[in-house]
Amino acid sequence: MKEKYNVAVVGATGAVGTKMIEMLAESTLPLNQVKLLASKRSAGKERTFKGQTLVIEELVPESFEGIDIALFSAGGSISKQFAPEAVKRGAVVVDNTSHFRMDPDVPLVVPEVNPDALKRHKGIIANPNCSTIQLMVALEPIRKAYGLDRLIVSTYQAVSGAGIHAMEELKTQATEYINGTPAEKLAANILPCGGDKKHYPIAFNALPQIDVFSDDDYTYEEWKMINETKKIMEDDGIKVVATCVRIPVLSGHSESVYIEVKEDGADVAKIKKLIETAPGAVLQDDPSQQVYPQALMSIDRKETFVGRIRKDIDIEKGFHMWVVSDNLLKGAAWNSVQIAETLHAMDLVKV
Repeated sequence: MKEKYNVAVVGATGAVGTKMIEMLAESTLPLNQVKLLASKRSAGKERTFKGQTLVIEELVPESFEGIDIALFSAGGSISKQFAPEAVKRGAVVVDNTSHFRMDPDVPLVVPEVNPDALKRHKGIIANPNCSTIQLMVALEPIRKAYGLDRLIVSTYQAVSGAGIHAMEELKTQATEYINGTPAEKLAANILPCGGDKKHYPIAFNALPQIDVFSDDDYTYEEWKMINETKKIMEDDGIKVVATCVRIPVLSGHSESVYIEVKEDGADVAKIKKLIETAPGAVLQDDPSQQVYPQALMSIDRKETFVGRIRKDIDIEKGFHMWVVSDNLLKGAAWNSVQIAETLHAMDLVKV
């Protein structure tokens, strides 16, 4: 086991890359050097890390010489091109894009849920989708105790999941709408999906589309949640369906989750106790005092918050809950750094 690691952050100027730098500063991972990498147009910009000024360097294959761990969050095409280059030079890659998630040779990891999957890595580990991560943290203790037969998830996702420019577009649209600009005249260039044909305003709106639609009329974001859940839980038999919605919240994803457990004996009190003692989860559930998770209160918090746990009225083994987490932290940057910490703890920083 190395005493200290050289770590590279790829996509250092993006919303997630910026948070990765912050999380590394708070991490228990023993660091020797941190290298910040981005596109040629961002090279030369500066960032502060633990009181030091770091200059962002242009991303090239040779950037990974001497790097032990590389945290990627610069888009799937960048990961496809440069992650193998990093591995070739001896680095272990933690990739925050969707490019490697469903590759059977790449572990898809939430450290509180399936850390042993890291033992199977061949140089690349995938960070799951932000909405999947918080769902797994909330459901894993229930799955362990009672099994899971069915999941129905509706997400209420913040615009930060679409990047810094989407956040700025929300702010601009909100100001213009309040000042009298009609909805149909609000400039919309990013949401619901930058790569699709039409764009709609997000201010004071809810868009039931995240990513493009597949042939079956589910979006790729919804398929990510379905397929990633099965891979992480190592259960192709679990029934999962999702509806993913973008709402005018800057940060913090929320989810309405319906589950059906397999085993007898589950009740609300027992499920609350499981959540209360689960790693990475915080129970916020007291309807009598209006205590429940809120997106705004999750910002800059690393935990996943769970509340509104209640039994289904008709289904004997059915339960409902509300799950909230900061999508830029636990949903992306913090989970990536946690994976790096876990690789260190398990002495797996080796290709």
